[in-house]
Amino acid sequence: MTQHSTDESPAFATTTRETTDWWRDAVIYQVYPRSFADSDGDGTGDLEGVRRHLPYLRDLGVDAVWLSPFYASPQADGGYDVADYRAVDPMYGTLLDADAVIRDAHGLDLRVIVDLVPNHSSDQHEWFKRAVAEGPGSPSRDRYHFRPGKGANGELPPNDWESIFGGPAWTRLPDGEWYLHLFAPEQPDFNWEHPAVADEFRSILRFWLDMGVDGFRIDVAHGLVKAEGLPDLGAHDQLKLLGNDVMPFFDQDGVHAIYRSWRTILDEYDGDKVFVAEAWTPTVERTANYVRPDELHQAFNFQYLGAPWDATELRAIIDSSLDAMRPVGAPATWVLSNHDVTRHATRYANPPGGTQIRTAGNRELGLRRARAATLLMLALPGSAYVYQGEELGLPDVTDLPDEVRQDPSFFRAQGQDGFRDGCRVPIPWTVEGPSYGFGDGGSWLPQPESWGALSVEAQTGDPDSTLELYRSAFALRRAQPGLGAGADVTWHDDVPDGVLFFERPGFACTVNTTGGPVSVTAPGRVLLSSGPVTVEDGSVELPADTTVWWETV
Repeated sequence: MTQHSTDESPAFATTTRETTDWWRDAVIYQVYPRSFADSDGDGTGDLEGVRRHLPYLRDLGVDAVWLSPFYASPQADGGYDVADYRAVDPMYGTLLDADAVIRDAHGLDLRVIVDLVPNHSSDQHEWFKRAVAEGPGSPSRDRYHFRPGKGANGELPPNDWESIFGGPAWTRLPDGEWYLHLFAPEQPDFNWEHPAVADEFRSILRFWLDMGVDGFRIDVAHGLVKAEGLPDLGAHDQLKLLGNDVMPFFDQDGVHAIYRSWRTILDEYDGDKVFVAEAWTPTVERTANYVRPDELHQAFNFQYLGAPWDATELRAIIDSSLDAMRPVGAPATWVLSNHDVTRHATRYANPPGGTQIRTAGNRELGLRRARAATLLMLALPGSAYVYQGEELGLPDVTDLPDEVRQDPSFFRAQGQDGFRDGCRVPIPWTVEGPSYGFGDGGSWLPQPESWGALSVEAQTGDPDSTLELYRSAFALRRAQPGLGAGADVTWHDDVPDGVLFFERPGFACTVNTTGGPVSVTAPGRVLLSSGPVTVEDGSVELPADTTVWWETV
């Protein structure tokens, strides 16, 4: 195996790169900058840390890097409360550092996608501060959702909407008016009916496109437009309905006009730029509306992310995802972990229970299933998203002390479980040393003592490690004609319960989701497996929770 350098910075360079629909079968690696690598020893990851580790990502075999927000922000919600969309927060560096990341990535034939947060700003954004200062009736307030309250003295919120983080979605100012925030109170929602908001974001798009980015991941892409009149939702458990029903504040049809406008801007730029939507919708069919030919390019497949480790349910979601994308000509996307959900090595270590898990569970079982799930995901047609550290098999850190937590939902008792900090613990690079190579000044969230054994250094060169499994899988995915974009899957139905078996041109994939070994016919030569397998006399015994890739004739 090639040893992978983590501390060499590449020289600036320009390479000739393919520009035809690269995103259709790309592997895109999500970097959460605060937890990736710290270059200056302050305990917080930064853009220079990202730049120094770009060779690692190139050698890992990914096609693009998606950077979570690094904009100027008070950090009330991990940078998703943006105070200035054209500035880098000093904790991450400067605009010159962002420019260096983009240039170096391109020199390594990596593309760069940045997060865009258009649903809401920080309450420290100049627009919102001006709106508060100028008071009721000010035109500045029209850029957000300010309303008088209900009740005899306006003491009740304007409607019954709840914040995703728990509690009312409204906060009252001392002047008596209320403002809408679907997330934290420090994140007021923009009013997208105001032309200045649309103009501002078109300008922001151009700013970063001119900087050279290759695309945008759109945060809360389903939330920009609210139903006319901001109607009450009624007596429902709103948090349980999220992603399961059309809400008056999510997935309104008006968002699509915004994205058609944005697409005309993106298409003006060379280099095959891309939009990726974070769109929680009730069905994959509604998700497909975001990726029609004149709108966005991809949308995260949250139905797949939330699927249990069960063959029947996985097949149903795979089929429905491919069926929904086919009419609009968009690729399906596949994702198992991100910065908002429990890492899948821990989700699969526990009984099925959503994407926020409180307990560590059975670590060995979780890792075995996570490795198998990764090979299944990478065998499917479309593009795959990988969250930093999952290539190391990192679990969630479920025992963080309350006093170190920073997730805003943790502090709102009626909100989510508030355990997103567990998947944001800084990743380990070395077996020993301060913060296991993350930086010289510790880490902003404490790392477990076991982290060194899971580090890049510890796993590099070990053929049985999760890191080398990912490296091999990415290399084969590039080299194997039947993988990535292209032909759909052809299922084999004559298999035991709990087994998935499908073929693509020159390729087959078998998955055992059960807790025991299962024998199936060997369809060809083993290319890669998530665990040890033995082929004898034309059959293979698939161990529990194991995926095998095959080369077929």
